[in-house]
Amino acid sequence: MDQENELTIRASFIKLIQGDITTQEVDAIVNAANGSLMGGGGVDGAIHKAGGPAILEDCKALVEMQGPISAGMAVITSAGNLPARHVIHAVGPIWMGGTLGEAEMLRLTYEESLKLAVENELSSIAFPSISTGAYRYPVEKAAPVALETVAEFLKEQKKGIKISFVLFNEETYNAYQAALNKIKASILPKKKHS
Repeated sequence: MDQENELTIRASFIKLIQGDITTQEVDAIVNAANGSLMGGGGVDGAIHKAGGPAILEDCKALVEMQGPISAGMAVITSAGNLPARHVIHAVGPIWMGGTLGEAEMLRLTYEESLKLAVENELSSIAFPSISTGAYRYPVEKAAPVALETVAEFLKEQKKGIKISFVLFNEETYNAYQAALNKIKASILPKKKHS
């Protein structure tokens, strides 16, 4: 296992993977969804395509019951034909320049996804890079928010949770790797001078 792309926190860990989120055998994959939950492009479209019609049916039922999902919120459905057991549909913020609370909204999106995972007793979750595709959130700004939010959440958990960030391309993976290295450097114990 490549320790360079991993961070252990209590009984949990965060790992970075470059690959396809739809192939992950985990309790839940997180979908970077839009508020309508009717599928879309990028990760959202790939998850709906690979998972088949069962996911869309679940999404329609949720929207019928509670209306469209707001940015910062998350809901859970079955995973259809995916190897995961569930899909957590999380709606991230649209990037508007960074002065309209986008970082706080992105943080909330990850927190709500993690809360849903804990409520449903899920112990392995795969996240994409939320909001960095069609919603244009700069990945070098999104990666630290995502990783710090997840790391802070895991510090409070007694039960171990395995978190993977499954990043579609090299540029996104590299941005997350740089952010993870900064987090590691900030939490490593400082050497004492004698």
